[in-house]
Amino acid sequence: METETLESRRGSTAGWIGRNVVIQAALIMAAAILLAAWMTTRAHTVSFDKPYQAVLLSNGQVYYGRLEGYGTSKPILREVYYVQVSTNPQTHESTNILLKRGHEWHEPDRMYINPNQIMLVEPVGADSKVADLIRKLKTEAN
Repeated sequence: METETLESRRGSTAGWIGRNVVIQAALIMAAAILLAAWMTTRAHTVSFDKPYQAVLLSNGQVYYGRLEGYGTSKPILREVYYVQVSTNPQTHESTNILLKRGHEWHEPDRMYINPNQIMLVEPVGADSKVADLIRKLKTEAN
């Protein structure tokens, strides 16, 4: 009788260890699946090494500003500038003027952009004409 008791104990211990291994493997697999899902669905925000970016939209408009949240579902462009082209009707000469958004009737202080409408984003060089004009506009505003 002692032999049967020892063998039955070994059998129940082996069964318990087997179930424990299966449970641990299932937990590890579930954690791996959750981690993979989180990594693919989380936003991959892009950071920029220049303070201003040029943002070309699918409608052909270009805006300049500080782009936040690029790579997410809700990119925001702050301190927004755009180019207004005016043509002299007599000489047909075009003049480009950089304007800061915010002086329109609704006085916007930012733009929430549909990420599907962004065609490309480029850095605005610190020594570029756009950067010079932004500095000039900021100086005039103060």
